[in-house]
Amino acid sequence: MPETIPFSAPHVRMGSSSGQPLSRRDGVLKVTGAATFAADNHPENLLHAVVAVSTIARGRVASLDVAAAKAHPGVVEVITPANCPPLALDPEDKHSLFDYRFDALQNDRVRYAKQPIALVVAGTLEAAAEGARLLAPTYEAETAHVGFDDGEPYDPPAVGIGSPPNFDKGDIAAGHAAAAHRIDTDFETPPQYHNAMEPHAIVAEWNGDRLTIDTPNQAIVMSRAAFAGYFGIPAENVLLRSPFLGGGFGSKAIMNGHYILAILAARMLGRPVKLALPRDQMFGPVGHRGATRQQLRLGMDAQGRLAALEHRTVAMTSSFDDFIEPASNASLNLYASPAISTRHSAVRVDIGTPGPMRAPGEATGSAALECAIDEAALACGLDPLEFRLRNYAETDPASGKPFSAKSLRECYARGAEKFGWAGRPIEPRRMRDKGGNLVGWGVGTALFHAPMFQAEARATLRADGTALVETAGADMGQGAWTALAQIAADGLGLSIDQIEFRSGNSELPDGGVAGGSGHTATAGTALHNAGTDVIAKLAELAVNAPDSPLFGAGNAGVEARGGRLHHRADETRSESFADILARAGLKTLEGMGAGGRDPADAEARAMFSHGAVFAEVKVDADLGQVKVTRLVGAFAAGRIINPKLAKSQLYGGMIWGLSFALHEEAVHDRRSGRPMNADLASYHIPVHADIPDMQALLIDEDDPYVNALGIKGVGEIGITGTVGAIANAIWHATGVRARRFPIRIEDIVC
Repeated sequence: MPETIPFSAPHVRMGSSSGQPLSRRDGVLKVTGAATFAADNHPENLLHAVVAVSTIARGRVASLDVAAAKAHPGVVEVITPANCPPLALDPEDKHSLFDYRFDALQNDRVRYAKQPIALVVAGTLEAAAEGARLLAPTYEAETAHVGFDDGEPYDPPAVGIGSPPNFDKGDIAAGHAAAAHRIDTDFETPPQYHNAMEPHAIVAEWNGDRLTIDTPNQAIVMSRAAFAGYFGIPAENVLLRSPFLGGGFGSKAIMNGHYILAILAARMLGRPVKLALPRDQMFGPVGHRGATRQQLRLGMDAQGRLAALEHRTVAMTSSFDDFIEPASNASLNLYASPAISTRHSAVRVDIGTPGPMRAPGEATGSAALECAIDEAALACGLDPLEFRLRNYAETDPASGKPFSAKSLRECYARGAEKFGWAGRPIEPRRMRDKGGNLVGWGVGTALFHAPMFQAEARATLRADGTALVETAGADMGQGAWTALAQIAADGLGLSIDQIEFRSGNSELPDGGVAGGSGHTATAGTALHNAGTDVIAKLAELAVNAPDSPLFGAGNAGVEARGGRLHHRADETRSESFADILARAGLKTLEGMGAGGRDPADAEARAMFSHGAVFAEVKVDADLGQVKVTRLVGAFAAGRIINPKLAKSQLYGGMIWGLSFALHEEAVHDRRSGRPMNADLASYHIPVHADIPDMQALLIDEDDPYVNALGIKGVGEIGITGTVGAIANAIWHATGVRARRFPIRIEDIVC
């Protein structure tokens, strides 16, 4: 059965669940151990699988000691390219925009370190792990290429998920020629790897030609169809369950080879198989944020207004696929300029394919852009915030379209006031604390798209006046199960404690993709519409029943509130949902709803969330040690369904921005191509001691065009201003501009 979360919110005003700072009900289940994650499933007769991975980055597997592995007690099977069954679809092909080309033991070629080269299946996890060790692979190794300077140049036909690689508006050359001030600057961002608290895992079980999968997944119904395609069965024969995810951030929305191998093993052996990747195998086969080299050239007139903005990116991608980090696109929609040019090129190297990672493109691109904007402000002799205000875009710079809503000025003003920005000296190295540490203040502008996908939902009123609402959405820890139920409750005119919410199961209506900061808007709209659909049917029953107090009111003459239908013109006339259903002899009444954007609105307007982040850092003047001491972010993201959950997501984004600025970097051995820090001991991320005093301010914003509910996303916008704000604060403290991320001590001590 789909997972069910009971909701209880006695202090919420009936019919007004949205806007209330409710706590996440799934949090209680998680901390008490009642939440079932994928790897917590243990079907009867379960086998355990371990992936053997390559220790070279380029070449071929010359031999595997399969006999030794099979001889180990408990090992049931070893799957290699020699005995791996073919798939119905070729994993070397891309079958949709959301597909990787992946490795499922289709041949003996090695294209990156930690690529799957065999699968060992055993009765216990320990036996499978020992069997994988006993394979003792030998290789015919070739020289690996893992750096920008030794890769193969590549001009991609698209970047990100199908975006054009280049853009031009206006005359860039003329803009630069006429500029009174110019800057030419470059930055590097490193590869960053998905390290969600829950690694990838799958439990697969066949029953004839029907497949049941337990796996963390961000796009449940879409992925069900993909699994079905690779195994040549109808989509309705696949049941995908994903009630709880311990983080996804883009890596759990796209098919990877280890999923396929576990399912193949289960079909070959006629028993359920569990595969859970260890932490080190998260570095390679499951996507990551690709490294970039970026160059920005800005020209400004004598008043400090942009005359030309040029942003070029070289992105690192794999030798066999073509996800390109769309970093230059960060310059398309933020600052007003009569001439804008963006370019993307790539270098193919021997790594696993990059993919979407929280704020893809915008995180890397805005890090460089916001630093360049600060350099431009300095060249013009302006305060960085004043420079941003002078180049404020009233319409979308790339398309010329009006914004659906834009409250960025309010973000700047509220954030600056809360932070205490007034009086900041323009020159660096002018502030110190009582201990003699250099103090710096920086600002960064935050921007992220406000997309919508397609989704469906079902709402069922029950005889007792409560409701069941269902959609196959995904909660990665952001609180979707709470926020979506709040939306559903409003659509039904019920309090949230009268709602039973079901999600995370492919048998339910398609909840769309949980990613791109679009899930609440998409699935929420579908749930709200399902509620209004069933209420319309209920109203039709009431207004056409002669013995109802609402008889003759017409559908438009009633409203749902507090579990009752009320006559709009006469409050004395109302009737409970339960009484209406009882009179009609119905035990249930069902409504359906869809979520998606009006194509006319999407074509006519530019839709984004906006924000501003202010950072304070303290730097030891002698040792160069950096401590971020304050972060203040102000964000405008349309209608906020749950302020507590929204702030939690914004804090998470800001922490990730701090991690980007100062900590995260995957390092590959240039000789072997292997990742050198494939664990959480040496792949640095912030700990509690690294996190400063943080504030996230929610700016009221009414967006009547983004969707009927006015909802935008907040999952990614917190990163996009924070990286630049911290880097700019470090410059303001030290007078040294770091050109690479993460910023190291050696970058600022001179």
